[in-house]
Amino acid sequence: MVFENLSARLQETFRKLRGKGKLSEKDVTDALREVRLALLEADVNFRVVKDFVAKVKERAVGQEVAASLTPGQQVVKIVHEELAALMGQKESKLAAVPNPPGVIMLVGLQGSGKTTSCAKLGAQLKKNGRRPLLVAADIYRPAAVKQLQVLGGQLDLPVFSLEGARPPEIARQAVAEALRLGRDAVLIDTAGRLHIDHELMDELKEIKSVVRPHEILLVVDAMTGQDAVNVAEGFHSDLNLTGLILTKLDSDTRGGAALSIRAVTGIPIKFAGVGEKTDQLETFHPDRMASRILGMGDVLSLIEKAETQFDLENSKKLAAKLRSAEFTLEDFLEQMKQVRQMGPLDQLMSMLPGIPQKQLKGIKIDPKELDRAEAIINSMTFKERRNPQIIDGSRKRRVASGSGTTVQDVNKLLSSFEQSRKMMKQLGDFTKGGGKGKGGNKFPFPI
Repeated sequence: MVFENLSARLQETFRKLRGKGKLSEKDVTDALREVRLALLEADVNFRVVKDFVAKVKERAVGQEVAASLTPGQQVVKIVHEELAALMGQKESKLAAVPNPPGVIMLVGLQGSGKTTSCAKLGAQLKKNGRRPLLVAADIYRPAAVKQLQVLGGQLDLPVFSLEGARPPEIARQAVAEALRLGRDAVLIDTAGRLHIDHELMDELKEIKSVVRPHEILLVVDAMTGQDAVNVAEGFHSDLNLTGLILTKLDSDTRGGAALSIRAVTGIPIKFAGVGEKTDQLETFHPDRMASRILGMGDVLSLIEKAETQFDLENSKKLAAKLRSAEFTLEDFLEQMKQVRQMGPLDQLMSMLPGIPQKQLKGIKIDPKELDRAEAIINSMTFKERRNPQIIDGSRKRRVASGSGTTVQDVNKLLSSFEQSRKMMKQLGDFTKGGGKGKGGNKFPFPI
């Protein structure tokens, strides 16, 4: 989970502040001492921590908080704003290209996830209506070219490779091929090394001079902590980077790279890898990430995830079924599949405001649970899926046998379904104005 330990520490520190009616300078100092320790343990650069704490303290002990009716919340607001500023304040978009194709060069050390990130970025550009061409220019790592070709095949994206040619020549011919095919973006997967060396940099600089990329994105493994900052500084001095892609941000990483790298190098974080699947590359939003760290949720990102997975027409049909009590096990299964496509449940719940990080630690949904539920429902007859109330003891034994599960598993699924149907029916009634008061309480958006 993103910044799990850091988030838990900060949330607990500010929970104590929120309970106070007035804040003394000692209260603020004690809280910021905890913040300093939490950031240092998260492997944030010590100079960054020092400057961050000084800025927060300057604002927190001033008139800005003293005049507030809820000083504890005001301090949290200040920390949120400074965290967002630390990571770049607002999202940094890819450069606009007046005359396509736009050339994006991906660089980084070996093992940072360049090849996968190249495919993920291609998938995101395609989803946004672009026509990318992937370029396999890493001719040194065994199977690197094949890996990109396989990923490109899965995403229905063309991959350019040129056997026997040097990477600068591969890149040059790839741009010419993109023009011929009408492709408006060229994503070049370059070679990496275990460490920065002159041979690597000379080749990357040669590629840069040949194709003149509009973007040079450094792919950095977020789990490397402070080393990520050193790597970024090394690449930036030779290539003049335009942005960063942080990979493995979904792991139990301490988060120091994300919080330090922008402040130390000045290079914006443009994307974050939050999973291994090709659709798990997100635009990096500093303000939203700050909200998630402080337990304020990230509803906007959650909505965006839902919009990519849920069909609007199907959602309207589902809403109508809920209101008329026609929600069936088939609908239940379809909803589970769509939620599953959005990502791990613990990640989704971390985007909801007001859920403490420590409560999320115990939430681990085994994907096999969803497979089991699907097998159970698929083992039912059409009539049973539409009318689960007819499923008696003998039917349950037959369904359990057919799905390779137990009767207890079948009972558990039916109980979950019934609870979901009742809850969704209440929500459906609420949207129709069934609450108290004139006109009823209107829910702010349709389900």
